[in-house]
Amino acid sequence: MTEATFPVLIQQMLQPGFYPHAVTEPIELIQTHVSYVLLTGDYAYKLKKPVNFGFLDFSTLEKRQHFCQEELRLNQRGAGELYLEVLPITLVGEQYQLEGTAEAVEYVLKMRQFPQESLLSTLFDQGKLDETCLDELGRVVAQYHAEAQTNDYISSFGEVLKVRAAFDENYQQTENYIGGPQTQEQFTETKQYTDKFFAERSELFASRIHNNYIRECHGDLHLRNIALWHDKILLFDCIEFNEPFRFVDVMYDVAFTVMDLEARQRKDLGNAFLNAYIEQTGDWEGLQVLPLYLSRQAYVRAKVTSFLLGDPSVPATVKEEATKTASEYYKQAWEYTKPKVGELILMSGLSGSGKSTTARHLARQQGAIHLRSDAVRKHLGGIPLWEKGGDDLYTPEMTEKTYTRLLELGIILAKQGFSVILDAKYDKQHLRQEAITQATKYEIPLQIIQCTAPLEVLKERLNNRTGDIADATADLLASQIKQAEPFTEKEQAYVKILDTTQSQEAQLNNS
Repeated sequence: MTEATFPVLIQQMLQPGFYPHAVTEPIELIQTHVSYVLLTGDYAYKLKKPVNFGFLDFSTLEKRQHFCQEELRLNQRGAGELYLEVLPITLVGEQYQLEGTAEAVEYVLKMRQFPQESLLSTLFDQGKLDETCLDELGRVVAQYHAEAQTNDYISSFGEVLKVRAAFDENYQQTENYIGGPQTQEQFTETKQYTDKFFAERSELFASRIHNNYIRECHGDLHLRNIALWHDKILLFDCIEFNEPFRFVDVMYDVAFTVMDLEARQRKDLGNAFLNAYIEQTGDWEGLQVLPLYLSRQAYVRAKVTSFLLGDPSVPATVKEEATKTASEYYKQAWEYTKPKVGELILMSGLSGSGKSTTARHLARQQGAIHLRSDAVRKHLGGIPLWEKGGDDLYTPEMTEKTYTRLLELGIILAKQGFSVILDAKYDKQHLRQEAITQATKYEIPLQIIQCTAPLEVLKERLNNRTGDIADATADLLASQIKQAEPFTEKEQAYVKILDTTQSQEAQLNNS
């Protein structure tokens, strides 16, 4: 589309004189099927197109004003620095004016412009997105969800019939692509999985509603809608135009980010984000719905990409690439539904022996859920993870309660096909025996990794420990050594000894 074919308003907005501030020339225009975005240098201006797609209706001026205001309001939560104000556009003669005094003929959202290099998608492409950033993203999204609104109306969108409606619509809209980017086997098996999930897991959906996990979420939390700007992670461009797309389970948002990273062949980064998020929120039970939403998000990407294939204005080369991309997403959606064999890995060892470091390494390698007793204990005690616990958090009763909860979660998740690492001292025979008994009962493979290091190394590590939720200090080592109970002959069959002063890789590969 040439400049002359744009609406007159857009033609005028491409001229520097339209704005009451200096601009960077030439003004750049980005457009989607629902909006125009004009990049002027310091500021970006976003207009909504007068379109109605059913799930999105911007067909009247009143609706466009309303959804501009909603976009401003909702994005204050994750990117208040970027979203500035909604301004009227007036028409005097043949000249449009920004924030004029006449009656408004259009509305525009004014935003602070930021460099595209700040997008997490761009940082990923440049190889600059690392585990540290994904850890921080997990904590940022956790806080975002903690502050997100919920009420009875929002929670009602977590009911099975309402959740299922979007899935059924996806299948109806993609039947025509079977034999193209989608296969009959994948279509049938993916649909069978979700049908079965909705039929058999009604209590799980009810518990998500009861525990207030249906919230006003972001709704579109992939890497192109997340930025790292001025050393701060910003979550922007959330869904403002459709309630069912944002009144969702928090795991819906989490699944979008994990799916996006896994589609980019970086499951390790997806694992770092996921473990950081659930450790912060304590929503480990929510992982039971994660595979459903992972499949859903990949399927939606496949569907939207497939729509390009029926557009006569799309060139053949673009359609060829779209077919390949859609095919990959359909396959990814299907793979999330395949049965998986869960396992339990018990970490064991003194404080400072390298249990958490080893567990983190294993989690990235195996895509495992890393359950730290420090986090479980503090969630049970109702104190922030980064706050040091008092004596009441470390009573024998609280320790017993922590290990009970740790194993309960481990069994729940392993039965669902997750690999789960229970990261605790496991220095008592009865604690280890209970884990072995439960794993045996449910036929869950189990391994115990005993981390060791010389006493002086343990002391040095604990004295130098910073930026961690663990409270243990070097002065506790003497009592830990005295109280630790040796492995029984029965337990020895499960144990792998790991010297954490040596290469983990070689030792773990020999396990």
